[in-house]
Amino acid sequence: MSYTPPKKLQAAILDWAGTVVDFGSFAPTQIFVEAFAEFGVEVSLPEARGPMGMGKWDHIRTLLNQPEIAARYAAARGRKASDDDVTAIYERFMPLQIEKIADHSAVIPGALDAIATLRTKGLKIGSCSGYPARVMERVVALAATNGYVADHVVATDEVPNGRPWPAQALANVIALGIDDVAACVKVDDTVPGILEGRKAGMWTVALTCSGNALGLTHEAFRALPAERLAAERTRIGAMFADSKPHFLIDTIVDLPGVVDDINGLLAAGRMPQSC
Repeated sequence: MSYTPPKKLQAAILDWAGTVVDFGSFAPTQIFVEAFAEFGVEVSLPEARGPMGMGKWDHIRTLLNQPEIAARYAAARGRKASDDDVTAIYERFMPLQIEKIADHSAVIPGALDAIATLRTKGLKIGSCSGYPARVMERVVALAATNGYVADHVVATDEVPNGRPWPAQALANVIALGIDDVAACVKVDDTVPGILEGRKAGMWTVALTCSGNALGLTHEAFRALPAERLAAERTRIGAMFADSKPHFLIDTIVDLPGVVDDINGLLAAGRMPQSC
């Protein structure tokens, strides 16, 4: 048998917060601030946003590895943060996250229409998140009441390694019966999520305005003056540069057009690994 490259996309692997739900990705970030505060440690919202896209335990560990936050923790607790301390914050984070997730569960404007259009183009819809399974159960249930149901969901603690490792994206490939990773596009608002897709051998699309990088509500995003929005796109594009997304778009609303572009590249024999 010989290898035949795919000629069109078969699946889109979508992130959740900041991609399909929770414009601005507020649910996870605000809870990090609150969880740290319960341990007497101040963490700003911009600081909390820094490692977004990673699994939540790894996110907390990464924050505590930052010199400024590490110093604040040592001052408040009298010692350097150990992995047991990370776990303690994580265990406080989890019930807070589950309690507050409904406050930030709205589907991103235009997402349902965009996903419906992807389905008319023959794409299956996979999904993955930095949330663990016990949070994802709540997220998925809330999304369903708002009209969004993915074909498959992979939580960060359902694979050996979360983002930026490719395991979650590849678990979707297996579950959805996709025959080639090059026939998938990974869509995410974070650098770890784009790296996940790249390492899985997929096409990647970075979202610049609906997620963590811009960190605004939909209303605030729509109200940005044109010059400010252009400057933010440039800033966020630079943030994503090293992860090498194939495409950058404002929100998932723009994804169907990108899918057409990728299908054109595949039809011409182009592959994501070489682009």
